[in-house]
Amino acid sequence: MAHPRAGTPAQTEDLIDVDAVERAYYTVEPDPANPDQRVVFGTSGHRGSSLNGAFNENHVLAMTQAIVDYRNAEGITGPVFIGFDTHLLSVPAWRSALEVLVANGVSVLTAAGDEFTPTPAVSRAILSYNAGADAVESGQADGIVVTPSHNPPADGGFKYNPPSGGPADGSITSVIAARANELLEAGLDGVARIPFDEARGSGLVRDYSFLDDYVAALRDVVDMDAIRDAGIRIGADPLGGASVAYWKAIKEHYGLTNMTVVNPDTDPAFGFMTLDTDGRIRMDCSSPNAMASLIAQRERFQIATGNDADADRHGIVTGDAGLMNPNHYLAVAIDYLFTHRPGWGERAAVGKTLVSSSLIDRVVAGIGRELIEVPVGFKYFVAGLADGSVGFGGEESAGASFLTRDGLPWSTDKDGLIMDLLAAEILAVTGKTPSQRYAELAAEYGTSAYARIDAPADREQKARLAALSPEQVTATELAGEPITAILTEAPGNGAAIGGLKVTTENAWFAARPSGTEDVYKIYAESFLGAEHLAQVQAEAQRLVDSVLV
Repeated sequence: MAHPRAGTPAQTEDLIDVDAVERAYYTVEPDPANPDQRVVFGTSGHRGSSLNGAFNENHVLAMTQAIVDYRNAEGITGPVFIGFDTHLLSVPAWRSALEVLVANGVSVLTAAGDEFTPTPAVSRAILSYNAGADAVESGQADGIVVTPSHNPPADGGFKYNPPSGGPADGSITSVIAARANELLEAGLDGVARIPFDEARGSGLVRDYSFLDDYVAALRDVVDMDAIRDAGIRIGADPLGGASVAYWKAIKEHYGLTNMTVVNPDTDPAFGFMTLDTDGRIRMDCSSPNAMASLIAQRERFQIATGNDADADRHGIVTGDAGLMNPNHYLAVAIDYLFTHRPGWGERAAVGKTLVSSSLIDRVVAGIGRELIEVPVGFKYFVAGLADGSVGFGGEESAGASFLTRDGLPWSTDKDGLIMDLLAAEILAVTGKTPSQRYAELAAEYGTSAYARIDAPADREQKARLAALSPEQVTATELAGEPITAILTEAPGNGAAIGGLKVTTENAWFAARPSGTEDVYKIYAESFLGAEHLAQVQAEAQRLVDSVLV
């Protein structure tokens, strides 16, 4: 049930107390005996609020030292590229991280002028550095991104990207989290630290031109000339995030005179946002409620785009259809890229998470490419995007990246900016908006109903769901159709999905435990209509509940 004010402008009572949130970062000491206050790396790093002891200075000091210890153990000797987004806690956390990195003698590269830096710019910088001569001399680089992504304004987040440039996988984050929690339990004994001014002024911290390098290289991955020559009217809304300066630079560098940077302001309370579906402020560019103000302006632009706070996600708005469903745009992007990138090798496959739409499966089969279906988490696409065996990797949560036009790695982390610009390229080259192209694909491959719902589950039940085996499911039918597969491992790489996926000829559902709430998530899709989807959802919940008791 949506909040009664969902999609309406935030009011004063909706805003965080900026001073209280920042003060709590420094004054609240997390209790490592409390599971909710320990370091936990989910699919996108450690996240939480300073107000409830889930993201505080001690966490950041401990995580940074743990990353240093991991680097030392693995022989990673190059610099750390560090970026941060526009969330209130990101700057304090960045400062804390610098204090620890420099105290440990680690070389750090941060944005000139201490400017905000999107996640994809950090990933791109790591890959560029490690492909060059400097890496031969000083060793491979890695990175830290201080961001809770699209989370509410009171939250902070901390991600580690190893030398591969993408999100660290569980074999790395488990080591870092365990060490960080050891340090918390020891009262930070073992954490090296010097004052911020001393760290920032040291020779170990150098400015890096994230913005200039990223913007100049965009023509390698997107046909910027086609966008300019077609005069596409673009409205780019950074949602107050780290891409604000990047969109301005993109407009100027490529002469996109018909581009408007919508709402170029930043505000730690994000008071310019419309409320998300649950009535909270959240910079979710895939949410119609969070994107309501941009959707209302859709007639001004041929393509309007949004990004979350660290710009690793995308949202596409067209005048003819409004905000596109993320799954629909992923299908369109895949269809277009694999038919308009002659520089990509024949072996380049398509990567998708197993909770993404099966429309993607049908599109991939139609263009004759291999589909690699993996668990939720962009980390599973990193190796393929790095070696070119995956041309495109995408998640249902509006995160994706793809190869350069000549088939080389671009970013091994999600990149919302290139996905936004790709929408403009599609219109410029084909004369059709992405939503118009989706309508054609739906006519060819079928229209589906897709949704995600949450169901209650305590900590113990979530653990049981994550450890399910196919043999525990005895059902043979789902919503009137024979079950064709019961999966607890992803077919694309054999990795545990941390839950369950059940498929039929025309429908499927997947159930996964939430990492932050006492619920499990049910993703479901049906090509037989909304009523059949509702039946799939109801039977899915009964099936899952039966194995959790």
